[in-house]
Amino acid sequence: MTEQQQFKRLVRVQKDRKIAGVCAGFGAYFNLDPTLVRLLWIVLVLAGGAGILLYLIAWIIMPLEVGA
Repeated sequence: MTEQQQFKRLVRVQKDRKIAGVCAGFGAYFNLDPTLVRLLWIVLVLAGGAGILLYLIAWIIMPLEVGA
């Protein structure tokens, strides 16, 4: 691989963030609208509360975007 090739990183985005930038980060990584990711996350929360725990874990694990 050459130095010019860049890898996509899953990071918390500061630009489109509402709480911690987790949903915006997933949206940027998978080329999805952050609003759609937020709606899917709400469905996870309402379907048993797993979304809250997953969000907190992602908040802790995902690094903050550098150079935003």
